[in-house]
Amino acid sequence: MFNSIILIASVGLDFILGDPPNWPHPIRFIGVTIKKYEKLIRSIKWLDLKKGGFILTGATIATVLALSVLILNLAELVHPFFKTALEIYFIYSLLAAKCLEVETMKVYKALELNDIEKGRRKLSYLVGRDTSQLNNDDITRGAVETVAENTIDGVLAPLFYLGIGFCFDAPVQGILLYKVINTLDSMVGYMQEPYTKIGFASAKLDDIANFVPARIGSVLMILAGTVLGYKGKKGMEILIRDRKNHKSPNCGYPESAVAGLLEVQLGGTNTYFGQSVYKPTMGDAHKKLNPMHIKDTIKIMYGSELVMVLIIIAILNII
Repeated sequence: MFNSIILIASVGLDFILGDPPNWPHPIRFIGVTIKKYEKLIRSIKWLDLKKGGFILTGATIATVLALSVLILNLAELVHPFFKTALEIYFIYSLLAAKCLEVETMKVYKALELNDIEKGRRKLSYLVGRDTSQLNNDDITRGAVETVAENTIDGVLAPLFYLGIGFCFDAPVQGILLYKVINTLDSMVGYMQEPYTKIGFASAKLDDIANFVPARIGSVLMILAGTVLGYKGKKGMEILIRDRKNHKSPNCGYPESAVAGLLEVQLGGTNTYFGQSVYKPTMGDAHKKLNPMHIKDTIKIMYGSELVMVLIIIAILNII
């Protein structure tokens, strides 16, 4: 029951507070750590960058997890309640549902005002692709894909590893391990230069870490979407048909699920670092993409989060 309270409090704080910009945040520390290790590894001229990428990944994970254990142990020495409060803060800050809603709604509001330049700019903060030439439909697609993909990366996968962490009495380390891997991938895990070699290990490890959450999470998204009144049967049909229509072994699952639920088409060619990258499409264009689909995808995200929380609570009460 105590772990369930920690879980509910953390998810509740994320829903209410989101990500206040001036609050201390573990992801910022993780980002700084990655940058420092990357700079150090690149400065060693004799070190092969692909091998250096493995060192970067291992060193970052070890540093962050060791520091989290130290901080929580020191907090427990002060008072057990202080440790619990810190655990809740760590977990809350590593969930991204509210932040994802806030940032993608900025894109939605820009499109509603027909301010395409602002829409491009707001989307550019969320994606790695070049947004400077995107039209309204492309901007909407980018926002929908971002919410769909990050429903796994930012919400369901962290909760999945948090649940595993609870089982080993190390919830913070469970969710932190995933977030370190995911942040490494988002910062260096690109197929394009200058990250092709140094980001190889991070990208592959992220693929492994997301393998199970992407598959379980996409089904939860369809379940939540069905309850919310979207096309659940179509969602499952498109998930089964188009889940592999993505260069990532995992991203195609949530994106194809959302494409089916909303009866829209996602995917296609994007530009990264000046290079065009073709991606197969997912879903059928029964409906033309419009800004309201951004809101719809956010609803699916929150619905699937609720389902995941209820499942974790049920498991915690059984064990």
